Amino acid sequence: MSTPSQLDRLASLDTNTVSDALDFLNLPGATFGIRPLWDCAKIVGRASTIQLGPKTDVKPSVHLITPVVAQIQADDRILVIAGGIDGISCWGDILANAAAAKKVRGSVIDGVSRDIEGSESIGYPVFGRGVTMISARNRVVQVDSGKPVKFASVVVNEDDYVIADRCGTVFVPANRIEEVLDLGERIARRQDGMVQAVRAGRSVEEVMHDKEFEAINSKEAE
Repeated sequence: MSTPSQLDRLASLDTNTVSDALDFLNLPGATFGIRPLWDCAKIVGRASTIQLGPKTDVKPSVHLITPVVAQIQADDRILVIAGGIDGISCWGDILANAAAAKKVRGSVIDGVSRDIEGSESIGYPVFGRGVTMISARNRVVQVDSGKPVKFASVVVNEDDYVIADRCGTVFVPANRIEEVLDLGERIARRQDGMVQAVRAGRSVEEVMHDKEFEAINSKEAE
């Protein structure tokens, strides 16, 4: 019998649980304010990192993000776009169509998107800080890709794990994914048990006591 992949296991969790697991392990990764820009489904995948910055000259340039999308070959990619500028778009519907054709799972943007109806119309998930109509052309350029980026105060590396849902966006370092998954699955089982206990009439004060949460970190406590 085959075992679930790391991406399948991550997809079985939610951002709240993954954030809690990171807390227990004293790892960064949870962000604030990066939420779905249309009513899209949860996405889980591996990071393709992109660093943006303000354009400082008048020379024509390749449109931002297009070189990364053009080179994608795997079907587990999520575009992690850092360096957005307030009010200036760093995503749009033409990019969404190109990414969808490459089977990219979605984009998470530390910034804003335009043409969000275009992404929605093809079912392409986009998470970010908001929407705008102002174009990136002649305002924002791609500075780098495939390198570590600072995204909402979290350093994200190429191939790190990404999960984004209605509560927000969380990153997991690739070299810690097994620890986070193991602990996240224990947290999910424990919290499911807490919900059942409350429904069965046990005191919520007792069920949610700190000692109950501390016990999550112990395999023996299950």
